[in-house]
Amino acid sequence: MARLHLFDLDGTLLHGSTAPVEISRQLGLEAEAVALDLAIAEGRIGPPEYAAQVYDLWAGLTEAHVSAAFEAAPWLARIREVWAEIRSTGDYCAVVSLSPSFFVERLLDWGAHAAHGSRFPAVPFTEPVDPSGVLSAAAKVIIADRLCAEFGVTRAECVAYGDSSSDTELFAVVPVSVAVNADGHLAGLATHSYSGRDLWHAYELVAKVAG
Repeated sequence: MARLHLFDLDGTLLHGSTAPVEISRQLGLEAEAVALDLAIAEGRIGPPEYAAQVYDLWAGLTEAHVSAAFEAAPWLARIREVWAEIRSTGDYCAVVSLSPSFFVERLLDWGAHAAHGSRFPAVPFTEPVDPSGVLSAAAKVIIADRLCAEFGVTRAECVAYGDSSSDTELFAVVPVSVAVNADGHLAGLATHSYSGRDLWHAYELVAKVAG
């Protein structure tokens, strides 16, 4: 039976950082983005407020900034190799993230079958961000169910990889999960845990189980 591997982006595929921080760094606004990351992590703002505030930071954002952020970001090693291996076994891999879709969807070129992020306007922005398109922890479960239907699998065949509170609801509904460089929110929820900078080693934890 095929499995669906569901990857978070911020703090998971990106080591110790988030897409908004990497994008903001290109604009000289890293400190402001880090402060917003702390605010959402502490529950002082929710995903819609966070999205609206990073949108305001990015008034001068261009495609060149986004490309530079993507290229310079601190990605875990061997992401593409893991996804190629997943594909070779007949499994599926997808990225589901609260970060902007225009950043997340670039991972399709690395071999993800699907990539879903919060819906932002096209860059450069000519319209505001729509709060209804901003993802949440609960939305990750909804998207996972849609992907299950698309790929012909069930939640029982899903593996989730994540690091923080935005992954708690997904971890709670799948049988296998890997906490990757995770904070305390996933304590007791994950079936496996990995700390390091190589996705292959995190994947091996569940590949061996499958074998």
